[in-house]
Amino acid sequence: MEMKQWYMEYRIHKNRPGLLGDIASLMGMLEINIMTINGVEDKTRGMLLQTSDEEKIEILGKLLKKVDNITVTKFREPKLVDILAVRHGRYIERDSDDRKTFRFTRDELGLLVDFLGEIFKKEGNQLIGLRGMPRVGKTESIIAGSVCSNKRWTFVSSTLLRQTVRSQLSEDEMNPNNVFIIDGIVSTIRSNEKHYSLLQEIMAMPSTKVVEHPDIFVRDSEYDYNDFNYIVELRNTPDEEISYESFTANYDGF
Repeated sequence: MEMKQWYMEYRIHKNRPGLLGDIASLMGMLEINIMTINGVEDKTRGMLLQTSDEEKIEILGKLLKKVDNITVTKFREPKLVDILAVRHGRYIERDSDDRKTFRFTRDELGLLVDFLGEIFKKEGNQLIGLRGMPRVGKTESIIAGSVCSNKRWTFVSSTLLRQTVRSQLSEDEMNPNNVFIIDGIVSTIRSNEKHYSLLQEIMAMPSTKVVEHPDIFVRDSEYDYNDFNYIVELRNTPDEEISYESFTANYDGF
């Protein structure tokens, strides 16, 4: 039987000595492996478990309901947010209305890079939007995420070193396994026909594309928010407003 992973999270009401040891012993007797364990923000503990027998997971769930000092809050096949919560000991903030929007601040760049790296590892067609003010670390995070996922990155448009607007890419750069980086402002406001047809070709490829400034990209192109799998927001501080007026004016002159 193949080994499957599970994510279990429980809240501790009374952290008596030996509590974790008792829970680990119970898992040991059921031959359930603990792959990773971490405190997930304050009085909650998260674990990645592994077993080939789903019935043992059900038995564990029933037994843990009888343990007085804890309440099991999550028991499921691990999602990306669960894996990262166990690794980093904290949850990624999500928009309660739009569940595909994830929020980070600049002091969480390590968590953001890990998040992007995990997304980039997935095969097939993915479109990620990355919102944020200039110089907050958007492009650097995409590059670092590409390195984490062991993928090459290709700039289609960018302002990282200077204004970059590509109208063609080499065969090597057009590899669907690459991560394509698109600046949504440069690609729409300072675009030409050749660039736009290259952009359409890339958007149709079964590959990972990351669009910085997705709101301008949606406003000034044929694509819309439904095309995006994830929207990531990166701020200097949690209450920073992401406003385009202050810096889109710089592009209009090109």
